Amino acid sequence: MTRSLRRTALLCALTAATALLPAGPVRAAEPPTRLRFSACPDSVPRPAAPDRVECGRLAVPLDRHHPSGPRIEVAVSRVRASGTPAERRGILLVNPGGPGGSGLPYAVTKRAKLPESVRRAYDVVGFDPRGVGRSTPVSCGPMGGLFDSPGSDPVPAGPRAERAYLASLHAMADDCAKHAGRLLPHLSTEQTAYDMDAIRGALGEPRTSFLGVSYGSWLGAAYTARFPHRVGRMVLDSVVGPWDWYDFDVIQSRALLRQRDTFFAWAAGHFGLGETPAEVRASYLRVRRGLAARPVAGFGPAEFDRAVYRALGRTERWKGLADGLRGYLADGDPDGLRPATAFDSPDSQNYESANRVVKCADGPGPGPRDIVTDIRRTRRLDPQPVLTGMEASACAYWHHRPAHRTPLGSPDAPPVLLVASAHDPVTPVEGARELRRLLPGARLVTLDNDYSHGVFASRGDACVDDTVAAYLVRGTVPSADVRCTGPGLPAVR
Repeated sequence: MTRSLRRTALLCALTAATALLPAGPVRAAEPPTRLRFSACPDSVPRPAAPDRVECGRLAVPLDRHHPSGPRIEVAVSRVRASGTPAERRGILLVNPGGPGGSGLPYAVTKRAKLPESVRRAYDVVGFDPRGVGRSTPVSCGPMGGLFDSPGSDPVPAGPRAERAYLASLHAMADDCAKHAGRLLPHLSTEQTAYDMDAIRGALGEPRTSFLGVSYGSWLGAAYTARFPHRVGRMVLDSVVGPWDWYDFDVIQSRALLRQRDTFFAWAAGHFGLGETPAEVRASYLRVRRGLAARPVAGFGPAEFDRAVYRALGRTERWKGLADGLRGYLADGDPDGLRPATAFDSPDSQNYESANRVVKCADGPGPGPRDIVTDIRRTRRLDPQPVLTGMEASACAYWHHRPAHRTPLGSPDAPPVLLVASAHDPVTPVEGARELRRLLPGARLVTLDNDYSHGVFASRGDACVDDTVAAYLVRGTVPSADVRCTGPGLPAVR
């Protein structure tokens, strides 16, 4: 993994020569099964008038390799294209990430941020992936104490703590096997890709266009592997690299160290945490040590690390993190660091359960010795890392061993657009560069001098948004990779 990313911001430019994807209106094929829509549950927000959202359910095989066997239901939402019939380009399935993220409301929330030309051209279709939300939700029960409050320190230091850490992973795997039951082997990304194609067929569409963010990029790559000739226009934003999930988690944990150092430098001299990055780091460590020694109302080192993990992913959250650190140092109150939603809420429990079940269904897990070795290596880089995202470690003790890895990419797919932030710590840009090897003809749009996760219709960058909109609406494939000038770090006020 490249340890220093180029920070020189370049002007965004599309060369004059372009390739064109088919741009005419898409005619629907007659589907074998129809999706019947009606009102959505209250958890799905309503779009601004005159647009409206509608929801439906689709029965799909639990195991695609046994289509006549048991079936589960997938919840689907749709906001129709707002343009004329001549402008319509078909359906745009969307996925917000995870694994474990609910996509049912995403058809509304993400669509609201899309360029108008995209909203006019596509029916935006969201869905809860199998095991998530209203699509046969999976539960792992207590997950080996993951939801204890305060949780145990997630960074083991020394052999005794390492043994306890491994024991908690073993207990998590046991809980998932006990509570997930028959779902355990069947929630892989590959199976979800089949569900995506079932949605396409039920809507009577010949092709699937797709916008996947974060884990959604992995899902999109899995769809291209199984259905390359049914791919319409596909945008994979904040790309997860084509590594095994455990390897990705390790790469992410080390990218977070670099991002945290950037945060320390940004905060120096502004928030009462210190005048230098080293002094800010010392303040940060005082907070963590204090919470580890004396948790406050259920908020200890595990809760602190989760708050840091979330904040480091988007620079607009950095001020809140700095203020929260300062508040604790001033009066011992960590409320400025607490999340708005309790970690043990039903939605959060489902997310964490689905996250592990999907990751462990997608391919082989690590061995216990690998986990300890990698933690020690990470701690040599920094003795106090953030290991919150090391979710696939539980796969070391998983009860179901998948027969194969979820396949990704295809040389037969049409050109795909990859989008990345140059310094995203959650899905480092190296992942996009690696995935493009599996997608010949793909182009990479990079937002330079940017440090946040999620780019298209998220960072407000016209260069990125115009490039992606031209691809989705007109089929314009850049003749080469595109570099856009990012905003840099947020101003400190």
